[in-house]
Parts: sequence; C-alpha cells; structure tokens
Amino acid sequence: MTDIDLVYKRLAFIETCVQELKTLGRPDEVQTDIREQRFEAHTLQIAIQAALDTAAHIVAGQRLGEPRNNRHLFEILVQKGWIPTELAPVLHSMVGFRNILVHGYEAVDPAVVEKVTRDHLDDLLAFAKAIRERLAPE
Repeated sequence: MTDIDLVYKRLAFIETCVQELKTLGRPDEVQTDIREQRFEAHTLQIAIQAALDTAAHIVAGQRLGEPRNNRHLFEILVQKGWIPTELAPVLHSMVGFRNILVHGYEAVDPAVVEKVTRDHLDDLLAFAKAIRERLAPE
C-alpha cells in the first residue's frame, strides 16, 4: 500500500531542492567554482533520487508492475497514467545523469551540471505536480 504522507514528503523535498537551486545556485559559476559545482551536482542528485524513490514507492505500493530498472519505473508511471508521456524521456535522462553523479563522480562534466540546472529544474517540478494531481481527491 502506498504511504501517501511519505510520497508528499518526498515531493516536498524535490520542490525544496529545486527552490534551493533556483535561489542559491549560480549556474554561471559551475564551470569555474568547485564548490558551486558540487553544491549543484549534489542537490540535483538528491532531488533526482527523491523522484526515483517516489516512483518506486508508488509502483510497489499500487502494485503497478515489476520494474526492470530505474528508468522503467517512469515508463510504468506513464503507462498507468501517473505522469504525462512527454515527461518520461526527460526523467530517463535524469536517471542517467544521476548515475554519473553517483558512480562516475570524478568524470562529471560541469557543463552538463550547468545545463541541467538551467534547463531542467522545471521537469522535476512537473513530475511532482503530476503525482500531486493524481493523488488529489476527485
């Protein structure tokens, strides 16, 4: 069974991370300031992980299927009407980016960190919004 309170806490955490990146982040300094790069990379990592954890919790709690991998979690949510189709490719890319941050941290390209921070924070908010809308009572 899905723990709705837990899902809402994770969504709030995603939203907080995005807000921190928007207000505290300085993407124009990521390529020249190691502290800024690490702040933005780590904050993106934990926000993406929270989205993955949310997806996994919903898929398991609602018994929506058996995911083959982390990317498949988002495909299942699309198939079952939890998130819009157009969000899946972006979330797939974020999973790959998260994997690089976690497993290949010494090879993280600061330009990619900057691009994700500049161009894809709203995608995390769109994920949170879609889940909130699905959970809202009708």
